[in-house]
Amino acid sequence: MSEKGKYIYGIINSNSSLLLNEVDESPRAGEQVYSIPHNDISAIVSNEEMVDYTNMPKYALARLLVRHQKVIEKIMSLGYTIIPMRLGTFAADETDVKDILNKGYDLINDLFKKISDKIEIDVVSTWNDFDSVLKEVGEEKEIKEFKERLLANSKGITVDDQMKVGIILKKALDNKREKYAFKIQTTLKNISPDLKIHELMDDKMVINSAFLINTSSQKEFYRKIEDLNREFAEKLNFRCVGPLPPYSFYTLEIERIQFNDVDRARKKLRILDDITTKYEIKKAYQRLAFSCHPDKNPDRPGIEKEFNEINKAYKLLINYCEACEQAGKTESCSFKEEEIKKNALLVKVKD
Repeated sequence: MSEKGKYIYGIINSNSSLLLNEVDESPRAGEQVYSIPHNDISAIVSNEEMVDYTNMPKYALARLLVRHQKVIEKIMSLGYTIIPMRLGTFAADETDVKDILNKGYDLINDLFKKISDKIEIDVVSTWNDFDSVLKEVGEEKEIKEFKERLLANSKGITVDDQMKVGIILKKALDNKREKYAFKIQTTLKNISPDLKIHELMDDKMVINSAFLINTSSQKEFYRKIEDLNREFAEKLNFRCVGPLPPYSFYTLEIERIQFNDVDRARKKLRILDDITTKYEIKKAYQRLAFSCHPDKNPDRPGIEKEFNEINKAYKLLINYCEACEQAGKTESCSFKEEEIKKNALLVKVKD
């Protein structure tokens, strides 16, 4: 039987007592969603079985994502500013939740200043008639001439020739898409303090971006979308999702650092001191990275793996030092086991 814990949806800029009895009709509906305060901020949580979201089937994960987002939207509808937490974030108990709030307090308050009176709007644009776009691209001079040369070849068209045509078509399609995407992003980012470009799901998608905007600019943002929609009516379809909390910009996550991992990383970077700083860790990393760089050792077997392990060790130790800073407001970090266990929690913005 799974152990119960506190599932964390996000952090609000208030220590008000909140209790939401029903959020949706999912299997978890009826579980109370409530606040756990610390100073002038609170975590929004519910009591849930602690499960590993990384190994969950997609259909189950999608259902829980909807629940996660509905809770956050409900909190927003009540007038609170909320910093979302990464999907699948658990704390062991209320004490653990308060420890997270305490250690991340300075970071969280800094983020509230950045997102005050701001929302996220996600914009997706797709080709209105993808087949027509492909046909139009195929009629471009370079591609048309290449096809004509292939057809005139008495030896016929080989598989390699077909692959070359595909590559040229893909490049031309990407160039066309980039021109449209640049126009859209340039138009919209004029009223957006920040922009995140997300991965395109397929070739039919032209843009998949998140815009952070001032709440007061929401109507103007949608007017610009309507203008773009009219301008590209025959070419593009637009879909907007929002207002949203700043998922793409400032989602929080918790990293729990293990002693064995820190000890292994310290040895990998050949750090012998029991107490050090980020500056010393960086110097140790640079010495090794310089000597183990694949470009300087092209004939050395396994050098890329070694270089990647050095980078991984460096990132872990820097995160551990940041966890020490959050816990003790100090620039030094100790590699003693009892100190690592005490400072083993880092609250950070998701990469």
